[in-house]
Amino acid sequence: MRLPEEREQKEKDQRAPYHAESMEALQRRQALLQEAERNQKRWESGNRKTTRTRILIALAWLVVIGIATVFFARRIHMPSAIPPPTGNPAADPSGATGQATSAQVNPDSPALNELRAGFVQIPAGEFMMGSDTGSAAEKPAHRVRISQPFEMGKYEVTQAEWEAVMGNRPSYFGGDRRPVEQVSWDDVQEFIGRLNALDDGYAYRLPTEAEWEYACRAGSNADYAGKLDAMAWVDDNAQQMTHPVGTKQANAWGLYDMHGNVFEWCQDYYDAGYYAQSPNLDPQGPEAGSFRVKRGGAWMFSATFARSAARDLFASSYRFNYVGFRLVRTRR
Repeated sequence: MRLPEEREQKEKDQRAPYHAESMEALQRRQALLQEAERNQKRWESGNRKTTRTRILIALAWLVVIGIATVFFARRIHMPSAIPPPTGNPAADPSGATGQATSAQVNPDSPALNELRAGFVQIPAGEFMMGSDTGSAAEKPAHRVRISQPFEMGKYEVTQAEWEAVMGNRPSYFGGDRRPVEQVSWDDVQEFIGRLNALDDGYAYRLPTEAEWEYACRAGSNADYAGKLDAMAWVDDNAQQMTHPVGTKQANAWGLYDMHGNVFEWCQDYYDAGYYAQSPNLDPQGPEAGSFRVKRGGAWMFSATFARSAARDLFASSYRFNYVGFRLVRTRR
């Protein structure tokens, strides 16, 4: 081998280790770059997934907030705005004003005649009052005897009937045949006082809580005295308003709107624990209390409030656009 060729071969042999080391370093660098690229892709993918997850969670919360807003708006702020509680307690704590005279009422008013003609006979009898599956205030279910028959208005008192006796229309929703509402328990006592001053042979009053539930059940032991949608105006079908009385089906005793439309005042004071000590014969409710009983549910409340056994309460001076009443009467 010639000398130049030997020198060139020697130089190649000397460079070979460095070349191998360079190739190995290059391969390591390429591997690191590939790993970094894979990590970048994984991070970007995870970041996109995290972003999508966050967006989905945010949308879910918006849906929940929207549903909650609608739910509470229907019960608290609608329609437009539920009027705040107003009203003045009657001067006489017993509810009788003592100042009503027949001269204040036109006894020949068509609406008044319609009111007096619209009663049905409720027989004496026994029933199971309350519910062992309801709220604590409905327990225990217990047998009650109504010893005397009475008559009950087949309809809730209407706005035209209220105006015929009181000379005004306090209701939020207008209509002659719609139930009067925004009347307090105290207001109703004045109405009854004026009606009784006509001395037409009957004594008018509010039903006791026991009489109300007895008449509402009309022989039924179920939560409702029939198919609810056929009998009641509640939040699912009332379209945010009251409806003319008697437009749904009556119960077995010929009473309309015992479930729904408007709550109905009862005569009794309210006591959540009263059933544990209630007499079985013609219970009259507690002797005293801070609130009065209302029953039956209403147009803006769920069907739960319209159950036959469901109990509710209000201060006697409160007026709301979902509370009205119906009358009972007995011969003098």
